[in-house]
Amino acid sequence: MLKKLALFLSALLLLSACSQGDYAKLKISATTWVGYSPLFYAKEKGWLDGLNIKLLHVVSLSENMYLFQVGNADAYVGTQYEYSLLSETDPTLMPVMMFDRSYGGDIIMSNVSLEELRFTTEPIDAYLEMDSINNTLLADFLSHYGLQDKKLNYINQDQANLSGLKAKALSRPSLLITYTPYNIQLAKQGFKEIASTKDGLGLLVVDALFTREATLHQHRQQFEGLKQLVDDATEVLQRDPHEFYETVKPYMLGLSYEEFLRSLDDIIWINKQISTDLRIRMQQADFPIRGLI
Repeated sequence: MLKKLALFLSALLLLSACSQGDYAKLKISATTWVGYSPLFYAKEKGWLDGLNIKLLHVVSLSENMYLFQVGNADAYVGTQYEYSLLSETDPTLMPVMMFDRSYGGDIIMSNVSLEELRFTTEPIDAYLEMDSINNTLLADFLSHYGLQDKKLNYINQDQANLSGLKAKALSRPSLLITYTPYNIQLAKQGFKEIASTKDGLGLLVVDALFTREATLHQHRQQFEGLKQLVDDATEVLQRDPHEFYETVKPYMLGLSYEEFLRSLDDIIWINKQISTDLRIRMQQADFPIRGLI
């Protein structure tokens, strides 16, 4: 009870110390991913209003990057792989704050078994978002299981369309590259998980908020305030998961409370602390961690 009161007072003090008029509007684009749910919680609680932050909710990783590229979003959430794509043409791009590490949340699903994939002579249909972590995850999977010589038919689809597929309706062996919480619906539609960042793949996937250096300087106080609100929301999740779930439920693609809890097992929160081993792996992946809020 005391912790809950302290969190409430912390958020209240932060919001009462400023008003929308104190800040220029800061637009942040986010996709549906359980690791970003603290952002949705903060939005639904009205915590973002005092910081004049507008959260844009999109279903496509590509749309998420596009909004940022054309200036319709000032910052976006994503993995280090989307960051590596954009930073090639925008060297001032940088991570501002960390959210989580995928620990089973990035997934390869199929309508056939791994053995059937190994022995098939048919082309394999691969459904994924091409300009995203999906592509890297697929390449790692193919290499890890010796499938790189198979003929693949790449089908570019965002997760909203991909999640409408049904296993029995597909006539050829197929791979679906997806992530939590979309995998839960796909499992109901007959697809089986055959690999993930927890089992079978050692790929490092971390999620962060990214922006340009100039935008960070311009909106520094808002980003710092947002960091505190995300930390507060994550504490609510750990202390009262049911209340948190009820608040973010509209963003969770119809997941039940039990399914939502299971999806949390697919990530490791790193918003407050990054282990030494993880820091080393991030540096090896050329992910800049200096200057994180």
